[in-house]
This record gives sequence, C-alpha cells and structure tokens, in this order.
Amino acid sequence: MNAPVSMTDAGTSDYARVARVIHYLREHAHEQPSLAECAAQAGLSEFHFQRLFQRWAGISPKRFLQFVALGEAKHELAQGSSLLEASLAAGLSGAGRLHDLFLSIERMTPGQYKAQADGLTVRFSVEPTPFGPALLAALDRGLCGVSFVTDTGQAHAIAELTARWPRATLLRDPRAIRPYAQALCARMRGQQPRPLGVVLKGTPFQLQVWEALLRVPEGAAVGYGALAAELGTPTAARAVGTAVGRNPLAFLIPCHRVIRASRVLGDYHWGADRKLALLGIEHARHAAGRQK
Repeated sequence: MNAPVSMTDAGTSDYARVARVIHYLREHAHEQPSLAECAAQAGLSEFHFQRLFQRWAGISPKRFLQFVALGEAKHELAQGSSLLEASLAAGLSGAGRLHDLFLSIERMTPGQYKAQADGLTVRFSVEPTPFGPALLAALDRGLCGVSFVTDTGQAHAIAELTARWPRATLLRDPRAIRPYAQALCARMRGQQPRPLGVVLKGTPFQLQVWEALLRVPEGAAVGYGALAAELGTPTAARAVGTAVGRNPLAFLIPCHRVIRASRVLGDYHWGADRKLALLGIEHARHAAGRQK
C-alpha cells in the first residue's frame, strides 16, 4: 500500500485529496480497498473522508469503486475473457458479483453486455400523446425510451432508438406498448396513475443529471448552471447540458424544465415549440393548483 498522504504535503486541498484517492482506487481496484484504507490515503477520518468524497465526486467511494470495477470488467470482456476471468480481474469474488454489478448499473447482464445487447428485445410503437406522436420503447423490465416524433419523421426516431440499443432486436409491438402509452398520456394530463416501471441506461454522470431533473417540480424551471451546482459540479454546466440532451425518456425525465440563465428557453431535442407547450401547460396547472 502507498504511504498515507502527509498532512503537510503540498497537495492538502480537498481536491488534491480526492484526486489522490481516485488515483489510488483506480490503481488498486482489484484489491477492493476498504473505506479506512481510502481515508488513510487522504489523511482523514473515515467519517470526514466519506463526506469529502461525496461532495466532490457526487457519489460515495464505494459506488465509485463499483464503477471502476465495472470498467475493468468491461475491458476484460471486450478482450474475450470469460465472466469468471473478468470478475477476478476486477477484484470481485466471482461471476455472481459481476452479474449483480452489471444489473445494478447497466440494467443488463454481463453476458448481454458482452454481446452488445444480443438477446434483448426492445418493443416499440409510435403512439399519439397530448403533445404529439411519440415513439415509446420498452424492455421486459420497463419503459426504456420516450421520444417525440419531430419533423424529421418516425424513421429518425427509430434510428436514434437503434443507436441506443445496438444489436438488440427491435420489434414493433403496439399491443405491448399501449399500456405504457396510456400511463404516459395520463401523466401528461396531470393525472397520477399507477407507478410506471422504467429502465435507464447511461453513464454515472448522466444518471446523476437525470435524477436531479426529477427533483425539479412541475411549474418550475432551472438553469444549466444551477443544475450543475446542485450536483456539486458548478463548473460543469456544459457537461450537464450534454447529459440533459441525452435524456432517453422525454417528459418523464423533465429536461424541458431546463432553461438558459438568461431565461431564454434554449434548445430542446424535440423542438422549441413543444418545449414551450410543455412548460406553459405545467405552469398553468401549477398556478391553478395554488388558487384552489
């Protein structure tokens, strides 16, 4: 093990400590370092290190280590290693641990990842909604895509779905999708039907941004900078904007509530007019609720 960071070392700022520990985690991921070992690298108690890391990285040290291990496993799988070999290279005790890790982060098994989504069936259909036709897509576990059809047409929306799920089997299945469409339309009308199962596939940072969007209430709007600040990354407004633009679940993850700091609407993947309509309806609904 490397010697703990000296408290008199030149790199004693919070950022330097976190950067040192992240480097340590990457170098020793196969050893699955404990919280105590990571804290020692930062020269802090476990309690203070946990808070420091969470504030700067946006996720816990344990969660970060999981992503590091997953990245190592992905590399091994891409090189043709077996699931057991990939598990051991990532510092996991066996293929079962790797299986659980893939399901919790990637929402697919390591075998499916190795085959680039071979074996997965993505069912889809273009359905009418109060805000225009939308392409809805679902796996067996839940809704994995909502995309409004714009002037570019259905073919473009289907091409984007194909790019998100390469080598999966895409099957047009209106009967399977209709219950999702009904639940989506009910939410668009301000109703709250039964819970709707969804499957999200994105990078750790994208998932954090999308989760933050879910906390923006109806009738409200937030700037890219404010959203970045809420995530603890105030200088990452551009990266936040990119993640917002990759939102796979239109309306359900309310990226339409993000505007520029100048209060200008800004870009919207599915058209500025639709964004204005969504915001206008939500604002009116929210105002009506306050007057009751």
